[in-house]
Amino acid sequence: MSYLRFDKAPMTNLQESLQRELLRTNRSGAYSCSTVVDCNTRKYHGLLVVPVPVLDDDNHVLLSSLDVTVVQHGAEFNLGLHKYQGGHFSPMGHKYIREFNCDKVPTTIYRVGGVILRKEVVFQHYEDRILIRYTLDDAHSKTILRFRPFLAFRSVREFTHENPYASRQYEIVDNGISTCMYPGYPNLYMQFSKKNEFIFTPDWYRNIEYPKEEERGYDSREDLYVPGYFEMTIRKGESIVFSASTSEIKSNKLKKLAEEEISERAPRDSFVHCLINAAHQFHKREANDDRYLLAGYPWFKCRARDTFIALPGLTLSIGEKPYFELVMKTAERGLREFMQRKPLSVKIYEMEQPDVLLWAIWAVQQYAHECGITACLEKYGQLVFDIIDYIVDEMHPNLYLDSNGLLRTEGRNNAVTWMNSKTNGKPVVPRTGYIVEFNALWYNALLFAVELAKKKNDIRKVEELSERAERCNQSFAATFYNKYGYLFDYVGGASQDWSVRPNMIFACAFDYSPLTREQKKSVIDYCTRELLTPKGLRSLSPKSFGYNPMYIGKQSERDLAYHQGTAWPWLGGFYLEACLKLYKRSRLSFIERQMVGYDDEMYYHCLGTISELFDGNPPFHGRGGISFAMNVSEVLRTQHLLRNYGIETQPDNTENNGNKKEQERRNAQ
Repeated sequence: MSYLRFDKAPMTNLQESLQRELLRTNRSGAYSCSTVVDCNTRKYHGLLVVPVPVLDDDNHVLLSSLDVTVVQHGAEFNLGLHKYQGGHFSPMGHKYIREFNCDKVPTTIYRVGGVILRKEVVFQHYEDRILIRYTLDDAHSKTILRFRPFLAFRSVREFTHENPYASRQYEIVDNGISTCMYPGYPNLYMQFSKKNEFIFTPDWYRNIEYPKEEERGYDSREDLYVPGYFEMTIRKGESIVFSASTSEIKSNKLKKLAEEEISERAPRDSFVHCLINAAHQFHKREANDDRYLLAGYPWFKCRARDTFIALPGLTLSIGEKPYFELVMKTAERGLREFMQRKPLSVKIYEMEQPDVLLWAIWAVQQYAHECGITACLEKYGQLVFDIIDYIVDEMHPNLYLDSNGLLRTEGRNNAVTWMNSKTNGKPVVPRTGYIVEFNALWYNALLFAVELAKKKNDIRKVEELSERAERCNQSFAATFYNKYGYLFDYVGGASQDWSVRPNMIFACAFDYSPLTREQKKSVIDYCTRELLTPKGLRSLSPKSFGYNPMYIGKQSERDLAYHQGTAWPWLGGFYLEACLKLYKRSRLSFIERQMVGYDDEMYYHCLGTISELFDGNPPFHGRGGISFAMNVSEVLRTQHLLRNYGIETQPDNTENNGNKKEQERRNAQ
């Protein structure tokens, strides 16, 4: 019985199936993404979407989709599905779907009369190649398959339209063709494991519509180029493998390659296994062997803050210390280049944000939890000390250490925190001055550095760091803790932000807190009463001015709602950690119940992963990016914290994460 399985009813109901998306990735940052019925609803959707570094830093849709037609007795049954202008769907191939499951790889069963056709899709791990295996499970007469590719050759941020500049040239290759629509793009190789006939009938399919773009107020229509179609017979019990790639392959290797790739996939047969699978989708490896974590899909790149927040949960929490170290090796180089004011040699964005250095120390602290303080000191101790010295010496362009021991930053004109939405070029939430999580991070970093200095037996550094921590401790509550029992979100000069926001939870969740037990209890109570949802913490209390919990409408409207009441699972992870730290085992059952809200997400939005954010009001609909690294990370880290308390909520991957050989290979690479 598959964990992610859907029968005919939800698949043939477009109101349901078009809301469910499916994402497959490889380690280069390339991906394949669409809805479960293969009807693209975003400009980011495509069967083969790859980076093209010679053009820009974006991904590009080469192959948008592949329509398959079953031909029997001269009758044609097209299994494809597209939405055209005016709300018209064609050719309605979803009505032939009888079953869909996503246990190991996405598998769709079609039934056309007496024909039962099974389709399995897999993205090759270390090549930009999508593989689709078609198996004829049953047929009572001669069956022909016809494959019609829809080509785009455009950035994920743009559209393609019929034009006279697109090249119609193609070359015959081994059991297929190669083609390239525009200069600068790589060739697209479309090949089959079986000899076939390619019929060149070039045409443009016009006014294909993407409703997700229309919802945001963007242009939503494009034209796609179809060079012709491939045709071949298929016998009962026979499998045919299709490959689309930026490199040619010998066609006689396709069947074996598809079988190997499918067999190596870890099963998504439980909540935790789904999240582990999602965690691996954020991995990215460059040609120079640098390792990264993408912030999410489909439009995110590698961002510094997201990297350090997500890194422990996506690696250490699932027993993958080697990948933590690989990513940290790349990130540390970037951190040192930034602190030395050198050009960055790493592809990590937003390294200049003032809290990035503090989150880097927090990530190292999580390494110490898993691997021991001695190993941490040896590997990352000097980095921690250097970051603190850099901050103390006020070398950062937007981070200042005041005499009261608190850190101050300027954020009125530029978004400098994770609440980074803008309107008319200005931050929607202009957080400036003393920012609550910055100073909670700072206090925690100082005392963690004290731990390392003690282990190093550096008495002078222990005394210096302890004195700074004590000064921060004395000022923190006096500055942020207000008469109502919660923390100001930021304090700028004589003004304070009285909004009830979730950023105060960090002061309760970190190992070292500048708050008393009673103060932490009061802060957690406020978060529970006003911010907690089944999908994490709201970014603003419903009782606060400006509450806007629905992330809908045009992009300008969404920007205004982005941090004004929407719910974020990654914040919920820190809230649950704070509950565990304060209440210990007495809150375990509460935390287990809270995790149930994420289990449901495996079946909606993007299967097997967690969306970027959720509406702050019921029914808490998933919004934004379809898969978000920090959210997946914090749910996994919470599961890990529960296991440390002896609660086995779901099977762990340390012993059985699908194929052990693949796990070993992943750690090695």
